Amino acid sequence: MKKIFNAIIIAFTLCSLSACDAFLTKDTIASINSDTFFTDETSLKLYANGFIQNMMPAAADIAESNDSYTDVCATRNGLSLFTTTWTSSSQSGWSYSNWTNLYRINYFIAHIGDTKGVSEGKMRHYEGIARFWRAFFYFYKMRTFGDVPWYDEPIDQNDTLALYKARDSRELVARKILEDLDYAAENCEVNVNTQQADKWKALALKARFCLYEGTYRKYHHVNPSTGQAWTADESAFYLQECVKACEEIIGSGPFKLNESVSKTNYRALFTSESVNRSEVIWEREYSADLNFGHEVSWNYWNQNSQRWSMTRIMADMYLRLDGSRYTESKNYGKDLFPVEVADRDYRMAQTIITPGYTREVNGIVGSYAPNAYGTLTGYQIIKYSYDDDRHMNGNNATCIPVIRLAEVLLAYAEASCELDPAQKLSDAIWDKTIRPLRVRAGVVGTKPATIDPLLSTYYGLSSSDLIEIRRERAVELFMEDSRWNDLMRWHLGNYCIKPWEGIYVPGQGVLMDLDDNGTPDTCFGSGKQDGITYFDPTQGAYGISGNSRLLYHVDRNWDDKMYLRPIPRTANAINPALGQNYGWSD
Repeated sequence: MKKIFNAIIIAFTLCSLSACDAFLTKDTIASINSDTFFTDETSLKLYANGFIQNMMPAAADIAESNDSYTDVCATRNGLSLFTTTWTSSSQSGWSYSNWTNLYRINYFIAHIGDTKGVSEGKMRHYEGIARFWRAFFYFYKMRTFGDVPWYDEPIDQNDTLALYKARDSRELVARKILEDLDYAAENCEVNVNTQQADKWKALALKARFCLYEGTYRKYHHVNPSTGQAWTADESAFYLQECVKACEEIIGSGPFKLNESVSKTNYRALFTSESVNRSEVIWEREYSADLNFGHEVSWNYWNQNSQRWSMTRIMADMYLRLDGSRYTESKNYGKDLFPVEVADRDYRMAQTIITPGYTREVNGIVGSYAPNAYGTLTGYQIIKYSYDDDRHMNGNNATCIPVIRLAEVLLAYAEASCELDPAQKLSDAIWDKTIRPLRVRAGVVGTKPATIDPLLSTYYGLSSSDLIEIRRERAVELFMEDSRWNDLMRWHLGNYCIKPWEGIYVPGQGVLMDLDDNGTPDTCFGSGKQDGITYFDPTQGAYGISGNSRLLYHVDRNWDDKMYLRPIPRTANAINPALGQNYGWSD
């Protein structure tokens, strides 16, 4: 591990020693003489490992990022895109440094052939790694800006025609991304024990990308960059490519879902310092030995952080253990917290604090109720947290999954369902995908015989199978950088400004026993009593909704132009040929 880490650092240093930012060119890496640097396979590996250090999503990008600005997770402050008057002057992401990684990738591809004594197969392997990272780079750019210029070679600093060209169409860029992922999947060697790209990671990223693009084209009837109809209906094409990638992983990959019923296995995927390579296809690794950690656990407990908190609509999605819907229970909406969360999908108690949760602090294990000062809604998240005070040093070394087998199963189910004219999922695919995820969480895995009326209304869908797939994505992938992208591709961006409701509050000043140990611990009102956390539900952005739910409110606004960010004004000032996304002004 230390040798690999040191190699990453060296490569990162080589790729970062520049006196100024660069846009596809002028980078110090270009001054490396390919005759002296690309000498053998070790040099190729060294350069390729730099992509991990420079481009790998960090823990915060996954566990504290996009889900927190949606309907399923409340935060102290809304995304500035929703809370301010956002303009092209507000937008970043197009400066020289934002394109440097692309130059490094294209430079590498251009010079792989300069290496002596490396077989053709090995050269294709390293090109596959580079093309994987190029696809990863452009997938993010396309999700953010839509139409973007496509570059597949390093651009000379004097090539003004290439440097200042107009944006290419989303259709072209999407096809190029798919070409890169297919090349990587066909040519990268299998090496599941590292963070570096390999065949399975390429296929998993392909499944994610193709599901995104296929459903995006289906639910967005126009290209948001232009406001015009797509040049061709390619939705089914991308969904079919998603299915193919998933089938190869499921049928031939070395991954296997742990289907044993457990109250701990799900959360162990996010709180372990080792990688569960049976289920995790791609991960961001950290190391306590190298003092290389992240702050996700600490931030989840820090009262001065964003206080990421599950919302009521998200809590409503967890089924009862018998497979029934809590939202159809007799007292739905007025159950006290311990009753509301009782006998629910085991993933719920592994995602938020529920009665029975214990934690060790200063060597003493004790029962903990949701902390009104640590959660905005009463649903306090613990998915990535240690159950002791180790996280308080802010240097956690837990592995952070980037793509898991569960996501591939859900992509397979959704793409298959979307391809069916009636939006139905076969029993065979259900039994391969949704059923095992529910069964291991203690839930009866039988396909529901009736449609969920609440989620049918919420999503505006009449397909019970599609509703159950969306439920399962929300539950299984909560706080894994999934929900935002799901809402964007489903054309449900306005759901990002849904009210953030929380737990039922029977009345101000009423003592509540949130950990269900027979002793009150929380009161939403004023007062002072040992062992009771008093919290004023009328302070600041808090309130109590008309149906007696704790409410956290941040003024937010949505406009359909927000499906894409504007091209930054600074970029258009340099290159007017870029133009502007539909609905945004310069």
